[in-house]
Amino acid sequence: MIAYFDCFSGISGDMVLGALVNLGVDVEWLAARLREMPLSGFSLSAGIEGRRGIHGTRVRVECHEGHPHRAFADIRRMIEASPYSPRVKAQALEAFSRIARAEGEVHCQDPETVHFHEVGAVDALVDVVGAFLAAEALGITGATASPIPLGHGFVTCAHGTLPVPAPATVAILAGCPVYGSGVEAELTTPTGAALVRTFCSGFGPLPDMTLEKAGFGVGTRDLPDRPNVLRVLLGRPAPDVLADRVVMLETNLDDAPGELLGFLMERLLAAGALDVAFVPIQMKKNRPGILVQAMGLPADRQRLSAILFSETPTLGVRWREMNREVLAREAVTVDTPFGPIRAKRAFPPDGASRVVPEYESCRAAALEHGAPLREVYEAVARVSPRRIP
Repeated sequence: MIAYFDCFSGISGDMVLGALVNLGVDVEWLAARLREMPLSGFSLSAGIEGRRGIHGTRVRVECHEGHPHRAFADIRRMIEASPYSPRVKAQALEAFSRIARAEGEVHCQDPETVHFHEVGAVDALVDVVGAFLAAEALGITGATASPIPLGHGFVTCAHGTLPVPAPATVAILAGCPVYGSGVEAELTTPTGAALVRTFCSGFGPLPDMTLEKAGFGVGTRDLPDRPNVLRVLLGRPAPDVLADRVVMLETNLDDAPGELLGFLMERLLAAGALDVAFVPIQMKKNRPGILVQAMGLPADRQRLSAILFSETPTLGVRWREMNREVLAREAVTVDTPFGPIRAKRAFPPDGASRVVPEYESCRAAALEHGAPLREVYEAVARVSPRRIP
């Protein structure tokens, strides 16, 4: 399934969670999953409310133990120790990392030591982690968003009175399409900005999809000129080739040991690189070298470039934007003699579909059953795509 975040009134953490609950996620199930973090001292409820003619779900988080300040290191430990899937943990850590980097930049602090104040409180942990748990329950494997509207005026927070949009929100949305709304209110919060950046691979018009349903998340305020609601459209990818833009970063190395390159690849992929490749080349003075190629989204270019400069001896990084065509795909689970195996179902333009196994899922099954990895792959290949729901 793919999702489109229609942010005509901005985006906040509670609006995202409300829209996903409105799409069918059970709020009691979500509260029970959140307490596995472990996270206590809160209750979660949801109800239908209206904003200027549109009704949706308003999620409320009641905190019973105050709002403790937490450093990013504390939040990282909580999430890493959770029993959630690797995807949910990685997404939650990425969202909080974005906030930590933005707050650190604004307040001249090391991101690891940033105290999150309101953002690190129980309600924000519920919004962020709960959003990714809910998206996984709905089967969302990809998302895009509309351009983001920003309000104006001032907002009061733990750091004092700040201009709207908040400086952290501006830092998080760097590289994203935004526009002024003329509304004197904080339409987009740092938490909402971090969620949309983490969820979405791009920004623009509604992509082609087979629409299944829409969810509406209601915000706290009643705005004077628009319904304060986030709409999330959910559907299946159109069976066609999808086009987007990517950035390719390159650098030539002739003085980097293998251990450094392995760590470099890990860091680039963790920072959002879509692919990383090392190509043997022959450099000047007949020196053997390595061409490092890192492909990512244009909005992530500066972060990927910074990693190349910090983790290698290079003095320069080349980059260029290019068009890319990719097959529409969705995450599926295939039943095999080795148990359920995660895979991707791709949709070529000819209308057929094919199943591509996930390596980590096949590897785990092979180890569990003492079987060759090849046999697990072959078991997945024998399953007809038409038999997969």
